[in-house]
Amino acid sequence: MLVPRLRRLLDLYTVRENDPVLAAAQFQALARQVLMLYVVLGLNAVVLAYAHYGLAPDWIVLGPPILLLLGIGGRSLAWIRLARRTSQEKEAFAQLRSVSLFTVIVGGFASFWSAMLYGYGNDASDMHVIFFLTVTVMFCMQCIAQLRSAAYILATIAVCFCIYFFMIGEPLVRVSIVNYFLVLIGSMVMQNFAYRDFCRLVDLTEENSRLALTDALTGLPNRRAFVARLEEAVTHATVTGGRFGVGLIDLDGFKPVNDSLGHGAGDAVLREVARRLEGAGLGWAARLGGDEFGLIVAEETDLDAVGRRICALLGQPYLLREGPAQIGASVGFARFPEAAASAETLVDRADFALYHAKSCRRGAAVCFAPEHEAVLRRDAAIEQALRRADLAVEFRLLYQPIVDAVSGRVEAYEALARWQSPTLGFVSPAEFIPVAERSRLIRDLSRVLLGQALDTMRDWPAERRLSFNLSAHDIAAPESVDHLAAMVVASGIDPRRIVFEVTESGLMRDLGDATRALTSLRALGVGIALDDFGTGYSSLSYLQRLPVDRLKIDRSFVIRCAEDETSLNIVRSILDLCRHLTLDCVVEGVETADQLLLLRSVGCRAMQGYLFHKPMPAAAIPAFEAAPPLWALPRGSRAAAAA
Repeated sequence: MLVPRLRRLLDLYTVRENDPVLAAAQFQALARQVLMLYVVLGLNAVVLAYAHYGLAPDWIVLGPPILLLLGIGGRSLAWIRLARRTSQEKEAFAQLRSVSLFTVIVGGFASFWSAMLYGYGNDASDMHVIFFLTVTVMFCMQCIAQLRSAAYILATIAVCFCIYFFMIGEPLVRVSIVNYFLVLIGSMVMQNFAYRDFCRLVDLTEENSRLALTDALTGLPNRRAFVARLEEAVTHATVTGGRFGVGLIDLDGFKPVNDSLGHGAGDAVLREVARRLEGAGLGWAARLGGDEFGLIVAEETDLDAVGRRICALLGQPYLLREGPAQIGASVGFARFPEAAASAETLVDRADFALYHAKSCRRGAAVCFAPEHEAVLRRDAAIEQALRRADLAVEFRLLYQPIVDAVSGRVEAYEALARWQSPTLGFVSPAEFIPVAERSRLIRDLSRVLLGQALDTMRDWPAERRLSFNLSAHDIAAPESVDHLAAMVVASGIDPRRIVFEVTESGLMRDLGDATRALTSLRALGVGIALDDFGTGYSSLSYLQRLPVDRLKIDRSFVIRCAEDETSLNIVRSILDLCRHLTLDCVVEGVETADQLLLLRSVGCRAMQGYLFHKPMPAAAIPAFEAAPPLWALPRGSRAAAAA
């Protein structure tokens, strides 16, 4: 029974290495206050020595304060050096123990010196000694209140000398000692309260810091924590010559789950993704925002194998309360130091690899490779040229006809952008459109090109329509949609002659905003076409929610329809879908007469492709319309007409 009580008592006088965060906070607090403690202690010692000079022997008056000043001077210089650098946890514990030890030495030395001075001189001199001891101890306890062990050590020393002075002192001294003892007890109680409040504040600060670095939904570290951890990894690997990988994970098909099953289901999917990533032990995982996650992988790990494991893991079904869900994942990796030597550039490289994965190998993992560097440089050159470009001068539109394959009548022309850069030469739309979207320059480009298209179609027959492509960024903001609508109204052209084409993949980024934007345009009277249908999510619920007038079947099905029965059946199914939903349907990529006949046999009418005509400048449209449609003639007549 006695031993546990003794152990608890000793705990009050020791620095225990059980709370690194508290130790760091104590160290920081002492670093701000200990210098003031040493200044006041030194001044009080000098004043006490001056008051007793000539009353007591010189070796008592001068020797101890000189030693005391040297000691606290050396400690002051040490604290100044420590305050200039960030202390690690072990160093903080060591300094706290040294403070407790120095408190024993200085407190005992100063108290013993004051006891040696007591009795020299008159009653006023003796009261000065008591005053030095009491006031200095009280102030020092205040300065080291955050380190309870040191404060208790100093209070214990003061109590011992209070007993000594009470035993040898005069009645007035005894009364003063009793009064001081009571004040000291009260100060120790208040110091204990202050210490507890300090500990609670440290705990609260630690909790707030933890919350600031934690994703509230999944419990994973957030983007801020990811960046900090990545910078630490780069610093460590730079010093040690190590290697590690950075991965960015983007969920494929998450938006459809969120939109069809609700946000609660989407949140459940994100929590399950976090659980799977943590449980797999593939690396240090974090949620960066939305449906994007980050991963820091240990050195010498096979990133391709990690990527395959992630894709397989996250591609497994999700059994939710709202119903089962299925998503996939695309992953981009970059390795330090091969891909980059800084945290920011590593993330950029991993992001490029992720973009490449989503564009070319959706549902797979791509590791940044040397050949990607050339693509990055090319994209950077394109972006710089885009930013310097005179959009109205350098960009032009070509027009490809959309025809009725039964009557041979031209229904509309799709406007297709082309860029002839003065510095880069001809730049393919497959190159400049993704760059324009990533750099947010696509909105300015779309407005310039729409203006050109509206000016061109003024010369067309009234029954001809314009089909114009919009990026997801064009409909992402209400002000952008309003600007496009204002351009249509200002042109004076019947809005019913205009069809805006949008892609499935672009709409799925935010189906809610896309629906509102397209509904606003649809109210103007323009048509809305869903481009590349069949290559994205193709959910019937989206067709129900979106204000769509027509579907455009992607050319990938047309190319294979003559040899692949499945592709032809997909085309046939989409045609049936359009008929039941009263939607128009356009088939893209028709290049041969055999494809034309086959597609027409299953009910296709509106078609587009090189068989009818390649994209042409606006000046060539009148001649095209005046000439007989060669594709509609028999083979022999077609050859003769062409000759």
